[in-house]
Amino acid sequence: QVQLVESGGGQVQAGGSLRLSCTASGSISSINTMGWYRQVSGKQRELVAAITSGGSASYADSVKGRFTISRDNAKNTVYLQMNSLKPEDTAVYYCKLDYYSQYYSFTTVWGQGTQVTVSS
Repeated sequence: QVQLVESGGGQVQAGGSLRLSCTASGSISSINTMGWYRQVSGKQRELVAAITSGGSASYADSVKGRFTISRDNAKNTVYLQMNSLKPEDTAVYYCKLDYYSQYYSFTTVWGQGTQVTVSS
């Protein structure tokens, strides 16, 4: 059974920084893409950043230049460094892992979410 453990959320003032982390554990043959999504009540969950197994990163336009995604393959961990936070960044942030299971089936697993609140 594959599990994702998220940490690093909290409340900060505008202009502050947070670093989110997400660690996967369980029976995984290989990891494809790891990413971060966010969701506000009443809104659709949207992609914030993603990183491939080869280290290629992509970002939503709203966070480019402020957020950085990285991964530690040895630890099966993905990070999201968030700088210059704005009130509009307030949301529940979800980690997502795309991977191949021990049975070689392509599987997606989500974290339970962590609240990020940016106050003005």
